[in-house]
Amino acid sequence: MSHELPYRPCVGVALINRAGDAFIGHRKRKRSAEVLDARSWQMPQGGIDAGEEPLAAAKRELWEETSVRSVELIAELPGWLKYDLPDGARGRWSGRYRGQTQKWFLFRFVGPDKEIDVRRPADGAHEAEFDDWRWER
Repeated sequence: MSHELPYRPCVGVALINRAGDAFIGHRKRKRSAEVLDARSWQMPQGGIDAGEEPLAAAKRELWEETSVRSVELIAELPGWLKYDLPDGARGRWSGRYRGQTQKWFLFRFVGPDKEIDVRRPADGAHEAEFDDWRWER
């Protein structure tokens, strides 16, 4: 039963620029037949590797999804958020998890916008998860 499955530990990153605008990335379509969904914008996030500290995971995920390294930590959510996957998404992560538990971090981006590269993140070492990005008020 799904309620006996563990939660996948992960991190989320809220990245703001000097003007206070938030980074959002548009999720890359997995199949060319998918219809572009105007709601498919999100903040960087991802799993915590075994033995990895949440802050290190947040910086790694940000690098792997956006190529960003020029950040200052503003805040860390003191607790963890968790959610269960909806029934229709139970196959995600090969059915090993019932949902996610997340630790969120707020960073200020202190580099130039040209540092952000969502199409060839981490100098091309990782497959792109986003196909576009913008700063959002």
